[in-house]
Amino acid sequence: MRPNCQTGLYVTIFAALTFAAGGCEDAAKHGVQAHAPALSPANAAHAQVSANVGELPPRKLSPQWLAGLAPRVPSPKEYLIAQVEAKFASGEQNYKAGHLEAARRDFDDAVDWLLASGYDPNSDPKLNELFHRVVDTVYSYELQAFRAGDGFQEAPAVPAPIDEVAEMTFPVDPRLKARAEEAAKNFSHDLPLTVNDEVLSFLNFFQTPRGRAIVETGLRRSGRYREMIARVLHEEGVPQDLIYLAQAESAFQPLALSRAGARGIWQFVAYRGMEYGLRHTWWIDERQDPEKATRAAAQHLRDLYGQFGDWYLAMAAYNCGPGNVQKGIERTGYADFWELYKRNVLPRETKNYVPIILALTLIAKDAAHYGIQADPEEPIPTDIVKPGRAIDLRLVAETIDVDVDTLRGLNPALLRLATPEDPSFELHLPVGTAERFSSEIADIPPDKWVSWRRHRIEAGETLSSIAKKYRVTPAAISDANNLDRHAALEAGEKLI
Repeated sequence: MRPNCQTGLYVTIFAALTFAAGGCEDAAKHGVQAHAPALSPANAAHAQVSANVGELPPRKLSPQWLAGLAPRVPSPKEYLIAQVEAKFASGEQNYKAGHLEAARRDFDDAVDWLLASGYDPNSDPKLNELFHRVVDTVYSYELQAFRAGDGFQEAPAVPAPIDEVAEMTFPVDPRLKARAEEAAKNFSHDLPLTVNDEVLSFLNFFQTPRGRAIVETGLRRSGRYREMIARVLHEEGVPQDLIYLAQAESAFQPLALSRAGARGIWQFVAYRGMEYGLRHTWWIDERQDPEKATRAAAQHLRDLYGQFGDWYLAMAAYNCGPGNVQKGIERTGYADFWELYKRNVLPRETKNYVPIILALTLIAKDAAHYGIQADPEEPIPTDIVKPGRAIDLRLVAETIDVDVDTLRGLNPALLRLATPEDPSFELHLPVGTAERFSSEIADIPPDKWVSWRRHRIEAGETLSSIAKKYRVTPAAISDANNLDRHAALEAGEKLI
């Protein structure tokens, strides 16, 4: 949500102008008399000066002078900065007072307002400084407040492959040309497949050990998402071969993060993701949600194709932005990617971007010929539950007896080890565990889902040893579980 300037500000300005104008008009009507201060008693006997100056001529007040009396109206960007600063300050105050839930909400709002404002933080020094100050401060507070295991630290990212590949130049192997041209003619495809030196250069790179590893990783991971991506691309009415754009961008890694801050399988930057409905809060980043990001990417590519009427130009615009492609077209007079390439009017990464995708497409369709060995991973079925409020993923894992990494893998959009305070949030669980989760989580009060944990008793453990591990008192554990404080513990049982 983007803060809006309040109407009361304009009322105040109007009232100030009216008061200033009215007061000056009154002075002009009645004239002004100036009175000199009385002389000191020592000099009063020597001089007596009349202080009656008489009426002065009325002064004409210009509109500019009157406008100067009014308080300056802040620009939308200035108002945004002021609101974010205020919310951030409130978060700091709540944090220092120990009100952690209120601090989380304030910090969440501060980040949300910046991301949802429509402004790119990197385009403005003040916004950039504010954004990084907020994020860095919140991160430092998280380390302090939650280091004991509250589960709010952000999930680690992995480097995006496109950063490495797009900066490379590689020699052309002419021996690859005939086979590539044959594949372009004989294999089914719904995007044009151009074979030229630029494409052959990357086809050659993907035959090297490093290039082959990138291709095989992508093809292996594609199995997990191929069915879903094919369905979404079909529903959005775009070519199926656009799946290789995701392979080039991220090798199908939901946590892929580029140097430019693009995230997810489809490598959306924050403001473009927001434009296509991908939410980014302190708790979640839907750019890392495979299905939601796929739908957003399909819609964005469809819009770009509608703008340029050419899939190569649409892919180039996906990489560097439609504005840069449009400028290249206007400078050269050519609405053709290869002409823009030759005339060097596109960023270097974008010039390589389309050839990389075409080379990956040719290899994927003819993997056996290129000696690519990759067994696609199977799609992972899940159950979906709506917790209705924030819950620690470790509590979920302990409730259904799975490891936390499994839950994080099923929910890559979660930035923390906890779900957001959002009744609509859908949590993915291993298939067959939803009923057990709903049954067992009912034993714990919902307002304790972030702070309480489950513990499976091991042989030899006592209430005191368990309490020490979780930094609570033995009495608190016995009370929560309705246990006698001196009762023997049975290995294998669970405690809250």
